[in-house]
Amino acid sequence: MNQTLALFIQHSTELVIPLSIFLITVIVGYIVRKFLFTRLSSWTGKSSTKIDDIIIEATKGPFLIWCLMLGIYFALEFSKLPQEWVHVTGKIMLVLGMFSVTFVLASISTRLVKIYSGKLEAALPVTSLTQNIARIIIFGIGILIILNSLGISITPILATLGVGGLAVALALQDTLSNLFSGFHITISRQIRIGDYIKLESGEEGYVTDINWRTTKVRMLPNNIVLVPNAKLIQSIVTNYYLPDQEMAVLVNLGVHYNSNLKKVEKITCEVAREVMKEVPGGVPEFDPFIRYHTFADFSINFTVILRAKEFVDQYLVKHEFIKRLHERYDKEGIIIPYPIRAVNYKQEKAG
Repeated sequence: MNQTLALFIQHSTELVIPLSIFLITVIVGYIVRKFLFTRLSSWTGKSSTKIDDIIIEATKGPFLIWCLMLGIYFALEFSKLPQEWVHVTGKIMLVLGMFSVTFVLASISTRLVKIYSGKLEAALPVTSLTQNIARIIIFGIGILIILNSLGISITPILATLGVGGLAVALALQDTLSNLFSGFHITISRQIRIGDYIKLESGEEGYVTDINWRTTKVRMLPNNIVLVPNAKLIQSIVTNYYLPDQEMAVLVNLGVHYNSNLKKVEKITCEVAREVMKEVPGGVPEFDPFIRYHTFADFSINFTVILRAKEFVDQYLVKHEFIKRLHERYDKEGIIIPYPIRAVNYKQEKAG
């Protein structure tokens, strides 16, 4: 009985020491985490840059996991387990720690790219494609470091990837075509996130994203059109945001042949100026004008040139202009003639 009790006490002691080390490590890590991140948050609140906020936010959660892993590692070192088990467990902890650091670095890089997109856009526009590429590069470097730390030579792996890359390229021609087309679209900056474009097939809308395979276009009815990147660079595309978002708005009209054309021009321009200044989407500093161009069958036709801040603003500008101009023409006695069709009664009677 005494011998059994002694064995129990011995085994309990062997368990208590590693468990105590584990708990102490975790508790100390939690206290350090709370104190450290409280102080850092107070310090970053006074700084103007957002880099420190991103780093703190990305490392705050994994820090506790790192403390748990460190506690397990120290507990195993002071345990009576076979040294081979301890060595294998240490390797596992090392790999998991490197993976967690890689995830944290990928998260930080993605957030930095997203937040500083305005500054980075001059060199490389920010899309989900560029964000994913940054994430893939960091993960690739992290995996290579992990393999190297485990004693696995990465030179044969790189050589194998180089040889196998040709077979993969042949098998994934369409996918790689869309991928490199996406890079071309992103880097050329002829189509950017937020631009309003129209495809030769008729679809039009705002570009919301460019990923590794498709470009997403949100149409005005709030539907999404997915255009393969390879198809997009081969299509004729009208970008209504290049070179500027502002665009001319043309309204075709016609007045009666008996109209005073100087008066028509004066009144039309007055209404157009009111619309430019009062209607949202109009360009207040723009001076509208008209150009007569056709002696038509039943009217003298002309075009009114207005200006809108962007493509979709033209609809409200046209709406208000036509409504106000019709009311003003009615007050001024300017006639917009109906289409006229002459009937030859003699010929009809003879028939």
